[in-house]
Amino acid sequence: MKYYKLIYFGFVFLILCVSGCKTKIDKVKPSTNKPESPNIIVILVDDAGYVDFGFMGSEDLQTPNIDRLANSGVKFTDAHVSATVCAPSRAGLITGKYQQRFGFEANGTGGIGLSDDVMSIADVFKHNGYNTYALGKWHLGEDVSDHPNQRGFDEFYGFITGSRSYFPIKNPSKEKMLQHNGERVVFDGYMTDVLGNQSVKFIENSGDTPFFMYLAYNAVHTPMHAKKEDLEKFKGHPRKTLAAMTWSLDENVGKLLNKLEALGIRENTLIYFLSDNGGAHNNQSKEGPLKGWKGNKFEGGHRVPFVVSWPACFNGGKTFDGLSSSLDIFKTSLAAAGIEQPENLKLDGVNLLPYLKGDKQGNPHEQLYWKKLDKSAARIGNYKIINLEGYGSVMYDLSSDLGETTNLAEKSPETFIKITSAYNEWQNQMIKPLWGEGAAWEGVTYYIHKQLMENKDVKYKDIWDPAYKKTLQK
Repeated sequence: MKYYKLIYFGFVFLILCVSGCKTKIDKVKPSTNKPESPNIIVILVDDAGYVDFGFMGSEDLQTPNIDRLANSGVKFTDAHVSATVCAPSRAGLITGKYQQRFGFEANGTGGIGLSDDVMSIADVFKHNGYNTYALGKWHLGEDVSDHPNQRGFDEFYGFITGSRSYFPIKNPSKEKMLQHNGERVVFDGYMTDVLGNQSVKFIENSGDTPFFMYLAYNAVHTPMHAKKEDLEKFKGHPRKTLAAMTWSLDENVGKLLNKLEALGIRENTLIYFLSDNGGAHNNQSKEGPLKGWKGNKFEGGHRVPFVVSWPACFNGGKTFDGLSSSLDIFKTSLAAAGIEQPENLKLDGVNLLPYLKGDKQGNPHEQLYWKKLDKSAARIGNYKIINLEGYGSVMYDLSSDLGETTNLAEKSPETFIKITSAYNEWQNQMIKPLWGEGAAWEGVTYYIHKQLMENKDVKYKDIWDPAYKKTLQK
């Protein structure tokens, strides 16, 4: 009898795995849940360095749980976000389209936020019977119409602004307060732990209903706050605070994985792990072989650690080298859930599942584009140009010059013209940015790009740097 039970349950599991990998199945009707519908989690971390996780080669930061997640999935080596700073990068991820299509180009939210007519990934999953949860940093608008509960999320447990203390604030503003669906949450402890614990609660509360979770930690963004016990653990470490913050982040990713396993739903949970942009210059992060950092158009600004894991659908322990983007998360998730893309929804991303399963090879994208005000970049194949309005352009062959040091713009004019023409065609489809970043910040980032394009030292990196203040006094 036990033998036949084993055969039966093995057959059921096989059916779930196969159906869970379908990229073309009947549309999931609103409020109708199929047993094979996968749970989907996007773990978005903040300002993390390209090589600051064990699976990316870090030797001094300890990330055993994040590495466990990476080893269960596919690790991407050429993955990018759609912007080099927090807010527009998140706008691109959550809408699956270049944020320039709706004017969300500069950092901050300009008092405007997400366009009211833009559809979010949560809108679609909620309409198709999923429980939808957003946790952590929002940074996509402060108005009522921009609140996560108005953008497709059943539950929001986090804060609206772009950064805040990791510890309790006595009288926080409406934007900085930790809240649950608009109501302030008074908490004790450390923000990373609070968000991790709540992610586990939401999973437990979802029951048999599949869920889409957007888990946006503010770690390891400044301010550089860590728990005393974690700082003590890394006493003497050259990057003590970052090591402690990363350790806490890793612990909470571990809580999530452990809960999924305990509930028996880890196999059929699709998890993405990535950073919202490159490491920041002021949080001790490292970019390894990449040039630049958060805020500029060199690889260190937009090439990020990226992992996709779905054990029921494809094997882990692999590496994928194709050109890919955070824009792909929306379309890949629809395919995984068997949800037809709405006719009125334009997506710039690609379904990654055929590449993850080995059915397709090569690059999901032949070209990618980045733009923030007067700085832009475009890539076709291995060639990339960076343009600074009023100054000029450079071009690199990333296959032989990942550090972006040798300018080939004059040596390969045909390639340069080809990429420039493609960028201009893309740019003509976008709308003008709806807000800027102010003269001070725009001046600093202009200076940084110019110095990096000339392979020169960067003497100041933000508006608070004493070296920058001296230039204003001249």
